[in-house]
Amino acid sequence: MLLNSVGMMGETVVLGWLTLELTDSPLMVGAALGMRMLPLFFVGVPAGALADRFPRRHLLMLTGLGQAGTTAALGLVVLAGTVTLAHVMLLTLTAGVLRGIEHAARQSYTHDVVGPAALVNGLAVLGVAMRAGWLVGSLAVGALIAQLGSGAAYLTVSLGFLGGALALVPAAVPPRPRATVSASLWRSATDFLVAVGRDRTLLVLMMLTAGAEILGFAHQALLPSLARDVLHTGPEGLGALSAARSVGGILGLAAASTVGAAGGARFVSVLLAFGAGLVALGAAPHVVGFAGVLVVLTLVNAAGALADLLAQSLLQLSVPSELRGRAAGAWVVAIGLAPLGQLQIGALASLFGVSIALGTSGVALAILAGGTALLFPRVRRV
Repeated sequence: MLLNSVGMMGETVVLGWLTLELTDSPLMVGAALGMRMLPLFFVGVPAGALADRFPRRHLLMLTGLGQAGTTAALGLVVLAGTVTLAHVMLLTLTAGVLRGIEHAARQSYTHDVVGPAALVNGLAVLGVAMRAGWLVGSLAVGALIAQLGSGAAYLTVSLGFLGGALALVPAAVPPRPRATVSASLWRSATDFLVAVGRDRTLLVLMMLTAGAEILGFAHQALLPSLARDVLHTGPEGLGALSAARSVGGILGLAAASTVGAAGGARFVSVLLAFGAGLVALGAAPHVVGFAGVLVVLTLVNAAGALADLLAQSLLQLSVPSELRGRAAGAWVVAIGLAPLGQLQIGALASLFGVSIALGTSGVALAILAGGTALLFPRVRRV
């Protein structure tokens, strides 16, 4: 997870910066970052069905190798001086399909390794490793862009994905229950969709997860514009902002042990804090400067990391063991709606500025969390 995440965050940094250089448009940066997430909505449930039928460790290795290939290809195109926005979008979209399968397999594989009683702690440990990788990837890639350009940065990103795949070669293969039916992938996927339709709690959890992605995590699409146009820093500044996101995530997950068991009421409370933090982030550049923005961004992402941990845990614990892969797929579907958030926050920033876009998203997230708690009180008791 540590090595894979060096590639994951490094890709985000170089993708945002390269797209901004090619288009000079925050909206197109949001569209490019959306291409990383768009496939997740479509492949999430089939990816979960794959994770329930095939060895999850093998799926993780194959998807890591695939992402290494797509980012290496982009790096070579950039170094050749022939890169276009179409290249960026197509290869990023391809990597997004692989990432959807990876996410579904990783959550259910984690459950296989640690069991249900330790799932929250297990996911928290992986979350800390992931954000440590984000920290290294964001700082290293920001510096590489400044010194050697986006092509070299993309090649470095590919090494992170390759290392993550190879690290799984000696990993354990814990026993897991076999599926009780041998239905086709299509039938497995549709059966899960029917189950979600019958269980309103699962549906609401998916809705809250999607809301956090659309209104909360979409703020990363504005970091290139925040660094260059508001704070007037270069790619090193963007790397520092991305690093603050990683530090915040590590701190939030380190505090997960104080949260206790996953619960719907905790999930809603953390989402409210996430929304309030985004409002503060919108105001921070005009009040506290660059250092203050780093502090606020750290706190925002501490709340975001806790929200992500609780969403994954609640979905995994809400289904029987034979559906764990598909429950992870449901989470992938929910976060696959991220392009809607990245496009809307990019459009708001283009029309009204970065600060208003951040504040509007934060208020909307707080309203969604509070309204859901009032209209669906059962979610608070999960």
